[in-house]
Amino acid sequence: MAALAFIVLYLVPIALSAIVYVSQSRGDWRSADRSSTGLLPPARTNPDAVVRVFSARTVSWRGIIATHSWIVIKTADAKAYQRFDYTAWGEPIWIDRFVPDGRWFGSIPETIFEADGKTAESMIPKIRETIRTYRYAQPGDYTVWPGPNSNTFVAAVMSAVPEMKASLPSTAIGKDFPYDGRWIGLTPSRTGIRLNLGGYCGLTVGWIEGIELNLLGAVAGIDIRRPALKLPALGHIGL
Repeated sequence: MAALAFIVLYLVPIALSAIVYVSQSRGDWRSADRSSTGLLPPARTNPDAVVRVFSARTVSWRGIIATHSWIVIKTADAKAYQRFDYTAWGEPIWIDRFVPDGRWFGSIPETIFEADGKTAESMIPKIRETIRTYRYAQPGDYTVWPGPNSNTFVAAVMSAVPEMKASLPSTAIGKDFPYDGRWIGLTPSRTGIRLNLGGYCGLTVGWIEGIELNLLGAVAGIDIRRPALKLPALGHIGL
């Protein structure tokens, strides 16, 4: 029975995602589209503070199973957005190296969290401080699997700002890496408990995060708050 559950919840979704990937013509990732998707209004015409968390399928075959997440902020009356990515290239924390709401090497992002106005303004100091003091900010700290990677970085910021009341998708491999060094503790939203064995496996139970079982970075579970299945490679399947 356990073997059947593993096949249905983990192997089948990955296989289906691989079929979708093969059926799509993506071309060379180096020339892939990274232009704006229009998810953000022009900064110069938007007087409000802004906080966004975006996530998009990652580069090449890794997009079968994983997404890349990043953070965008803007203080009130600022004339430009600031985008923060965590990557494997050089200094791991990149600022404004990509279009704030741009396609991630051809993949259109989804909005994981959004806040505007005074609500966003109150979050920005915590976001900046968490980024400034992030413990994995040195060259060589980035690790694709099990982390710390881009999703670990964003999860750490969201944990520092639990008012976000959001959770990264099940495809955000690395989000469960213990960025704070703790193997057991509250979930990033502080609405539940997470047991984490170095990012390789773990169990999360929370109101915002739902119920998630992490096996080797692949996450399967149930979204309780907004009823849906959480599946590796496929993400949310709404009920």
